Amino acid sequence: MLPCVNKTLFGIDCTGCGTQRAALLLFRGQFTEAFYMYPAIYLMLFLVVFLLINLFVKFKHDHKIKIGLIILTASVMAGSYIIKMYHLFHLTN
Repeated sequence: MLPCVNKTLFGIDCTGCGTQRAALLLFRGQFTEAFYMYPAIYLMLFLVVFLLINLFVKFKHDHKIKIGLIILTASVMAGSYIIKMYHLFHLTN
């Protein structure tokens, strides 16, 4: 696995920490574990699949769908990061 530069330099997880491990769990068929490792993994996967399909097939309002998926994915990423940092902070103090 590639090391997280943010965690290496500052000792704090970034918003993407866990993505590689969650993707590996997905490829192994451990779907629940992948979600617990990184909750946004399924939205990211759906977004990538949608973007790839949209390269060849144009949908009505595809721009709005892309923006909505990006905002939803970013919101889940930020929310899960805040929850993780909250729990980490309270476990160490």
